[in-house]
Amino acid sequence: MNVRQLDISRRTIAVAAALIGTVSLVIGAHAALNMRTLDAAKAVSTDQITGTIGQTSRLALVIGNGHYPDASAPLTQSINDARALSSTLRKNGFDVDMVEDASKDDMVRAVNRLKSRIKRDSVVMLFFGGYGVQAGRESYMLPVDAVIWKESDVRRNGVSIDGVLDMMKQQGAKAKLVVVDASRRNPYERRFRSYSHGLAPISAPDNALILSSASPGKVADDGKGEHSVLVSELLNNLDAQGSAESVFNKTRVAISRASEGDQVPTVSSSLLEDIRISQAGG
Repeated sequence: MNVRQLDISRRTIAVAAALIGTVSLVIGAHAALNMRTLDAAKAVSTDQITGTIGQTSRLALVIGNGHYPDASAPLTQSINDARALSSTLRKNGFDVDMVEDASKDDMVRAVNRLKSRIKRDSVVMLFFGGYGVQAGRESYMLPVDAVIWKESDVRRNGVSIDGVLDMMKQQGAKAKLVVVDASRRNPYERRFRSYSHGLAPISAPDNALILSSASPGKVADDGKGEHSVLVSELLNNLDAQGSAESVFNKTRVAISRASEGDQVPTVSSSLLEDIRISQAGG
C-alpha cells in the first residue's frame, strides 16, 4: 500500500467514525427526549390522581316544567324555582344541569347525561318542579309534551322518579338527594276512571334522602309568590349549617306550621352518613 492509499484509508476511517458519533448523539438525544416526555406524562398523571383524591363530585339535575298545553295557565313558579335552586346549588359546588320546559326526549337525554357523569364518590341531587302523576305504585314526572288520557299514557309519556333513583343506585352514587315539587292538582285527573290525587310514596334506596311537597295522595296549592312554598322554604334553609337531612326536615316543619297543617311535606331518609348541601355548613 503506497502513501496515497494510506491517506485515503485514514480519511475514510475518520469520516466513518464521525458519522458513527453523529448517529450515536442523535440516538442518545432521542432517547433522552422520550424519557423526558415519559417523565412529564407521569407527572401529569400523578397530579391528576393526587388532585382528585378526597374530592367528592357533586352533581345535580334540575328540571322546571311550566308550560303545559293542557293546563289553563303556565306554572311560572316551576321555572323560577329551577333557576333559583340551580344558582344556589352552583354556589355550593354542584355541577348543575338545568332543563326548562322539557319534552320527554329532553328529560330522557338529561337523565342519560347525569348517568354518564355519576362516579362512586358522587353526591347526586334531582329536583323536579311541574306536574306529577302516580300510576300504580310509582310517581312520574310529566314532560310538557305529555299526552295523557289514561293511566297507561302516564307510564309511556312520563319519567319515573323511582326509575331515576334506581339508576343512581346502579351507578354507585355515594348519596342520592331528591326534591319533588309536583303534588299539584293537574289537568289530567278527570280523564281517568279511577284516579289517585297527588303522588305515590317514593321508596328511598340505600343512602338516599327524598323531600316531596306533600304527603302521599295529597295535593298542595302553589300560593302567589315568586317561588312555590316548598322551594321558598328550602332556599331559606339551604345555607344553614347542618346536614341535608336537617335542611329537609326544617323545610318540612316550616311549611307545615305556615299552612297550619294543610300542607305537610314528606321526608324519607335512608342516609348512612352525614351529607351536607351547603359548603359553608361543612
